[in-house]
Amino acid sequence: MSLPDGVERRSFDDRQRLATRGDPVYGEPTDGPWRLWDAGRSKLGAMLELGLDTGLSGGESVLYLGAASGTTVSHVADFAGPTYAVEFAPRPTRDLVDVAAARPTLFPLLKDARRPETYAHVVESGLDVLVQDVATRGQARVAARNRTFLDPDGRLLAAIKARSEDVTRDPSAVFEDVLDDLRGSYEVLETARLDRYHDDHLAVVARPREE
Repeated sequence: MSLPDGVERRSFDDRQRLATRGDPVYGEPTDGPWRLWDAGRSKLGAMLELGLDTGLSGGESVLYLGAASGTTVSHVADFAGPTYAVEFAPRPTRDLVDVAAARPTLFPLLKDARRPETYAHVVESGLDVLVQDVATRGQARVAARNRTFLDPDGRLLAAIKARSEDVTRDPSAVFEDVLDDLRGSYEVLETARLDRYHDDHLAVVARPREE
């Protein structure tokens, strides 16, 4: 699959790896104006490396749930349009604010992704992409609750973490349950295990079901 405009493969350590054009945030290796996008530190980066059809072409409006300290969402903001970054924990949000300082289209929000009503007055509707990387039980419910922000033709790009749902069960069984729940509000287009880069994670590409 083709990469979004603003994402290229560049040579780092004699390997062709993902990169975006933007200010480094956590000491990433650079190649001129390009900085490494490490798939081992980014579930979305891993999806691109594995060739999933994310639907990303560049310039999209994005809601990113689980932004943490901003590693992945900073790359997203390098090639996307307005990017709303939701993070629940205050400490990483402080780092996220620093990352956003050099990115005028990146909007950090100290909010709980399980409660989208608390940021509905800030985040626009009709967004192109919902990226979800939250370490909480009920990940399908989080996606369902935030579906309201997506355009009917938008995409959900989710990294489902099995251990956040149930540490005692086989991840494959957990993923099946999460997908069953997710299908109540989304049509699942593609899935792939991310174990090459992230243990016990499932990538999901989906679009909203018609209401």
